[in-house]
Amino acid sequence: SRGILRQFIEENEPALFALTARDAVAGELVNSVFDMSDPKRLFDIRRIVIEADTTNGRIRRAAELDAKVNRFLNEEDAWFDDVLIAEMIGLAGETGDIVRNPVSLKKMEFEQRDFWTAHFGGLYLFQDLELPGVIASAGKEGLGELPIEYVFGLEERNRIANFLDLNGLVEPIVKARGIDASAVLRQKMDFMMVDALADAGVDLAGRSRTDMRRLARTHAGQLPEEFHALAALLNWAESGGKWPTIASDSPAYFYTLRASGHKDADLVNMLLAELAPKDFRQLFICHKELFYRRYAGWSDTKKAYVVEYLLNEYQVDKVGARKALFGRDAPMEEEIKPEPDMDQLIELVGPWGPVRR
Repeated sequence: SRGILRQFIEENEPALFALTARDAVAGELVNSVFDMSDPKRLFDIRRIVIEADTTNGRIRRAAELDAKVNRFLNEEDAWFDDVLIAEMIGLAGETGDIVRNPVSLKKMEFEQRDFWTAHFGGLYLFQDLELPGVIASAGKEGLGELPIEYVFGLEERNRIANFLDLNGLVEPIVKARGIDASAVLRQKMDFMMVDALADAGVDLAGRSRTDMRRLARTHAGQLPEEFHALAALLNWAESGGKWPTIASDSPAYFYTLRASGHKDADLVNMLLAELAPKDFRQLFICHKELFYRRYAGWSDTKKAYVVEYLLNEYQVDKVGARKALFGRDAPMEEEIKPEPDMDQLIELVGPWGPVRR
């Protein structure tokens, strides 16, 4: 939906700017499927049409006025139709001069075959791929037979990793262009530390980078496997340490990835956020519905830290934060050519070692 709405807004920016000066614009993403009792019906959703208007129906009334103007200009006796003229004057008082300033939004249709839906416990549908598949957050049991070759439950991490890798949907953070990989890894480690120590009576409010390093040393034994795996990766990235093997069955695996440069990058980053939930910032950016569900179950200490971080670090520069995490030096459609030696290894065994089937 986010990608569709962005295209709609960009295409209709001048009209939306004019309309929202006086009112709000509301709309609906419409498809032709009305019954969702069977998961198979999801595969009938292909084309999405946006229907939008202001809350007081200005666009609808502008269309009515346009029809009456055409009738007034083209019908032989319309000049003498007092009722028609009165209706035109009344509508013009609400819509303004639609001849000089047309009030309309372009009717736009979108073909969206790759999407996430909250139906059936949450499903990620990837139909427009060489190897199409479905990933079910609540497990694939109960979905029945679907008209697609690959269906995975969220717990099948090895198979999901293989699916993402074979379709070229992800790339390692440490090899991605346009981001400071070390800074991203450190932040993810901080979030893991907060998750681990929030229930241990540790005061996390207002902690500086030095304080977080001190906490990591003091409570190293309480920190999860994911933290230590990312620490090894950070050591490789910054100090030339040993290249860590982070296999797809490791709980740290999906924390090391981001979507590669393709049209469904937002959808893949949403999936990665669900597979790596301790990174609450990516969860907040990419999957707000899941973020708020998880937030409700967090301790007061973690809630306080998360709110403080999002207000003081993320909200003050949302665009900069997104660019730091997902930005690219090269256009998305341009093929990113990796450096030879390391990437030949990646091609052979995957980014962190062979993906286990």
